[in-house]
Amino acid sequence: MKLANMSAPLPLLIRVTQGVFALIVLSLSGFVAHWYTTMTAFPSPAQINFLIFGAVWSWLSLVCIEILPRFLPRTPKAYIAAPFDLTNALFWFSGCIALGVFLGKLFFCRGSVCHAAQADVAFSVFSFIVWAASSLLTALEIVRARRGHGPAGTGAVPMPTMKESAA
Repeated sequence: MKLANMSAPLPLLIRVTQGVFALIVLSLSGFVAHWYTTMTAFPSPAQINFLIFGAVWSWLSLVCIEILPRFLPRTPKAYIAAPFDLTNALFWFSGCIALGVFLGKLFFCRGSVCHAAQADVAFSVFSFIVWAASSLLTALEIVRARRGHGPAGTGAVPMPTMKESAA
């Protein structure tokens, strides 16, 4: 059995993984935020709220990465995906670090809320890794296209050749 004959291409698997991890983080962060608003007199921590934002932003980014190339057919898909990949990698990195530091400074951490917050950190790290890998692959695709080794995603328009003009 060959691994090269995979039915789904790597970019699709990466995008699906990004969406699944964002949904998991959204669920875990929502659970922790709900617990804070219903069981304590304090609002949910800003770190949890930021991870909720990061998960929603990831889903919006995935929609834009898939929809915008249809409306901008002359723009290479890698050029559309690159800013979304980079901002998501940055958001997930800052979110996982912030929540990890927050949990590390707590005097005690017990129960299902604590476990959900710890799992939230773990899945936000996984999300960072997947978005960073996607950023790297997108950047490599852009570099490859600029060097003339192929189009940067679907919809890429080749550069016109330069000709010497008669003066």
